[in-house]
Amino acid sequence: MLRATVLLLALATGAGAQATVASSNPAAYGSCSFGLCHSTGLAAAVDDGYRGPAGVLEIPQRFLMGPGPANAHPRILAAQSLPLLGHMHPPFLAIMDEIRQGLRYLFQTASNHTVLASGTGHAGMEMALANLVEPGDTVLVGVNGIWGERAADMAERLGGRVVKIEVPAGRSFSLEQLTAAVEQHRPALLFLTQGESSTGVRQSLEGVGALCRAHGALLLVDSVAALGGVPFLADAWGVDAAYSGSQKCLSAPPGAAPLVLGPRAVAKLRGRKTKVVSYNWDLNLVGNYWGWDGPAPRTYHHTGMVSMWYAVREALALVAEEGLGGMWARHEAVHAQLWEGLAALGLQPFVEDPRDRLATVPEGVDWAALAKHAMERYSVEISGGLGPTAGRVWRVGLMGYNAKPANVELVLAAFRSGLALQGYRPAAGGAASQ
Repeated sequence: MLRATVLLLALATGAGAQATVASSNPAAYGSCSFGLCHSTGLAAAVDDGYRGPAGVLEIPQRFLMGPGPANAHPRILAAQSLPLLGHMHPPFLAIMDEIRQGLRYLFQTASNHTVLASGTGHAGMEMALANLVEPGDTVLVGVNGIWGERAADMAERLGGRVVKIEVPAGRSFSLEQLTAAVEQHRPALLFLTQGESSTGVRQSLEGVGALCRAHGALLLVDSVAALGGVPFLADAWGVDAAYSGSQKCLSAPPGAAPLVLGPRAVAKLRGRKTKVVSYNWDLNLVGNYWGWDGPAPRTYHHTGMVSMWYAVREALALVAEEGLGGMWARHEAVHAQLWEGLAALGLQPFVEDPRDRLATVPEGVDWAALAKHAMERYSVEISGGLGPTAGRVWRVGLMGYNAKPANVELVLAAFRSGLALQGYRPAAGGAASQ
């Protein structure tokens, strides 16, 4: 028993090899007893030039009113301070079951195949594509911003035959455009972004699921910047797979990607002719850890992100307590409030569709200077454009815990002050003058 204990301690400290050497030369490592060596000698060889940070971490308070992450709800942050559980302990598995149920409500689906990918929204994107795309599959990708471009890149790396359907930045795809593309290319999968955060476009999904079913294609939706803030009805709209991120409208820290597979997507996964290329994202394995296989025992796949899962569980509880209808209405109300204030400043929308818009940077205005002023004077984050909108727009996020009237007024004050410093004044009727 003593020898076994010594072996386990040596392995746990990575000192197995040192213990062997120390038995023949104990002076090199300090004193040894019962096969355990005290590394007093090694301490002298430590290079303090590599020493890491010291002291208590201090973080400035910021209002994160850009495209994400948004400020986390205090209740969610408090949940992350709770004691750790083992990732296979029954109480932790019960929390994972609560998360699965909360995701069913969030996605509005009867599917039991919900999980959190251990990572941000990119992890959700790659997990979905890695499981649903096989080499040679035709993947039709709607590109109207950066997220379509990244999905196309990932699908190509997975061996998919990628076909892009594109519209200019600031526009969404009509059902007629999607129908023509699906009929022409006969894809195995159609990818769309519900909330394209690089351009501010909200994509309508009504009728797209039926279109895909009629032509034997799966519908995969990126809802990272939209889920919880605008309606999402997976079953009613015929969405086969979707993913999101924890740091947007759910008001949790970054680090978890909610994901759902509907029955058709599960059938694709189970019927693959090739192995999922990524062990880390293989839902045949990850799904078992999350309880997809019913009464079958759960097996270890990876160490679940214990404190992160606490946070998402609490976020989903807040969603359930407010109700999706109330949550959607709250986001719609602050959206209208923001645009009423921006219009009074003479700012014009980048997106023609009034359901989702970004503020266009007027000629002669330095967008970066305004964003810098907002941070320095108001501690408010306002972001510039990304990808096709770089230098052309400001991106303001009213998501989750931040979607409240007081925060909108703070953002408007930052715009008003920052524009005035650059000599920008709204003219009568909402047009701008300088």
